Amino acid sequence: VQLQAFGGGLVQPGGSLRLSCVASQFSLYNYGIGWFRQAPGKEREAVSCMSTTDANAYYANSVKGRFTISRDNAKNAVYLQMNSLKPEDTALYYCAVGKSQNRSPYVPTAPVEFGSWGQGTQVTVSS
Repeated sequence: VQLQAFGGGLVQPGGSLRLSCVASQFSLYNYGIGWFRQAPGKEREAVSCMSTTDANAYYANSVKGRFTISRDNAKNAVYLQMNSLKPEDTALYYCAVGKSQNRSPYVPTAPVEFGSWGQGTQVTVSS
């Protein structure tokens, strides 16, 4: 199981980035997915997560209305569209995949509910 995240970079406040996470050696279909971030000196937090059926999604209060999570099963990829970026969004962003394959509206959000993690991609929001 390999997850490769990319798309991070340096962006000015108010700008946008689209993070991508591509899975290899297994299919993302029917797995819960999530994006987490960790800033220096802070704990890893869930930014946005989606249920296995894509019926439900979770967004941290700090990103609601600005970030959008999506999945493309044909490309075996997960995305995080980030708009109106703020300096406080600066962090290392990780994609993650749930531990079990099923059909459920439940949205996993705790790190322990995810079994595979990407290597992280750095997002820096600064003028």
